[in-house]
Amino acid sequence: MKTVKLAVSTLALIAAAAGMAQARDQVQISGSSTVLPYATIVAEAFGENFDFPTPVVEGGGSGGGRKKLCEGVGENTIDIANSSSRISQSDIDLCAANGVAEVMEIRIGYDGIVFASDVNGPAFAYSPADWYQALAKQVVADGKLVANPNTSWNQVNAGFPEQKIIAMIPGTKHGTREVFDEKVIVKGCEATGAYDLFLAAAQGEEADKKKAAKSACMDLRTDGVSVDIDGDYTETLARLDADKNAVGVFGLSFYQNNTDKLRVATIDGITPSVESIAAGDYPISRPLFIYVKKAHIGVIPGLKEFVSFFVSDEMAGPEGPLAAYGLVSDPELAATQAAVEAETPMGPLN
Repeated sequence: MKTVKLAVSTLALIAAAAGMAQARDQVQISGSSTVLPYATIVAEAFGENFDFPTPVVEGGGSGGGRKKLCEGVGENTIDIANSSSRISQSDIDLCAANGVAEVMEIRIGYDGIVFASDVNGPAFAYSPADWYQALAKQVVADGKLVANPNTSWNQVNAGFPEQKIIAMIPGTKHGTREVFDEKVIVKGCEATGAYDLFLAAAQGEEADKKKAAKSACMDLRTDGVSVDIDGDYTETLARLDADKNAVGVFGLSFYQNNTDKLRVATIDGITPSVESIAAGDYPISRPLFIYVKKAHIGVIPGLKEFVSFFVSDEMAGPEGPLAAYGLVSDPELAATQAAVEAETPMGPLN
């Protein structure tokens, strides 16, 4: 019989995999506070219905979860990162640098970000321009960019009440912040004409000028009007409870589970709901993802079974418990299920 010789590096990987299987038999998950309750629901149901331990689910923010996923391969690294924004090229580069060669991108459904305030407070009907006018470091006045002078909502929009502007927005490590910046602040910047002024002042090639203008749009005031919340939505809710003038940014599902405390605002005349997001009417919706380290499939017991269960009709379908909690079921769920079964890694970002 021919003797097969293995390289030292190959032997080391096999040994590491064997050790990992012996050392840990529990799926480990970290990341988005938005995806956290969905992952927890699935983890608990998985532990009750399968012969595997209940997965450990922790928060830490979308960016933090993706970075942990990309720390490397082995028993001391997590298996899944929850994310309320899509993985970035810098994350992919970090994964590659640390030997995480293949990552599975799995869309579990959709959610929306909403603006809500105290349930007994006034109703608000916002546009992205209103939020830019409230929170931007610079706004347009008489055709020029000036330091933002607005301190009350009625200065932003004459139809709003005379109420102090105080906004609790997600910190920069949250996936929700990326959606807030892109779909609210930048859109508002464009609508008010500020983007054009930033673009005109920018230097360099056209692509560089556009990038600089967009970055300038997302430069928010630092005088206490805009407050970054680094914790989860429960911290934002606590801040609103302490200051009845405050308005907070939440995920739709969190709001739906706290309607006794919160009053939601419309955006461009659309009320956020499962129905308005599913129909594509609500303008600030976003896909939710889990990112799976493919090298751990077949090594960490129950990992593939858990991922398959997560996107099953029973869990992520329109009649499942995730939809009952507030997840908008993905109309392309069957394609996601097939990709999980095939263990298809994600391709290049487009």
